[in-house]
Amino acid sequence: MGSVQIEIKDGIGVIRLSGPRGNAMNEDLVSDLSSALRTVGGEGQVRAVLLASAHPKLFCPGLDLVSLSEIGRTDMGAFMLNFATLLTDLFALKKPVVAAVNGAAVAGGCLLALTADWRVVKRGASMGLNEVKVGVPLPWSAVLLLKSTVCASAHTAVALLGRNFEGDAAVATGFASEVIEAEAFEGTVAERLAEFAEKDAFSFGVTKGHLRGAAVASMRDREAALLDEFLDGWFSESTQARIQKAVASLKAKA
Repeated sequence: MGSVQIEIKDGIGVIRLSGPRGNAMNEDLVSDLSSALRTVGGEGQVRAVLLASAHPKLFCPGLDLVSLSEIGRTDMGAFMLNFATLLTDLFALKKPVVAAVNGAAVAGGCLLALTADWRVVKRGASMGLNEVKVGVPLPWSAVLLLKSTVCASAHTAVALLGRNFEGDAAVATGFASEVIEAEAFEGTVAERLAEFAEKDAFSFGVTKGHLRGAAVASMRDREAALLDEFLDGWFSESTQARIQKAVASLKAKA
């Protein structure tokens, strides 16, 4: 799995994103993450899961516009369903998941972090859902993740204005469970993993299932039925113009 690193040590299953363009979400990364999740989720010795990044300054910037801008509606629909399945499977995992957000986590990258039970965010890292700025609606699974993690009073700023948040503001919205200074970041992540790992696995899994069960069921039930809404936005003339402009800028920086 070239875009994901896996390590299982001392009861902790580590899934570390290591893809190109700062871990931008493309078909390979989604496939590799799904495979990694099956690996650590199926290991009985794994008592907690760490979702992290190998990139020194980025967690995940969202969808890989460079590669995804080259595919048609059918392939884009298949990709989005696979991405939604990944998010749902992560959100539904009965084992504890801690996200170590060491840098920017926006759009699809933010959604990835929101699947975790606890998000340790490094001071200065921004989080947000900027889909409305690109010109696409939030997919159904993304909306349910948002409603399950972000406080209701912040929904307008997050989903309809597409603002980014960091520091105490990220904690206030629910994006971050805690924001930690750089020098204490890795130590805090290890502490939270240990805290989760010591809990009774059966009791934790059942309780987590009760807390998230209704959202997970709806994510699985309605994502495909509502897919065309996202695709209509993605392939609209105005959104395609924004995407092509962004792609040109990314290629110029490469």
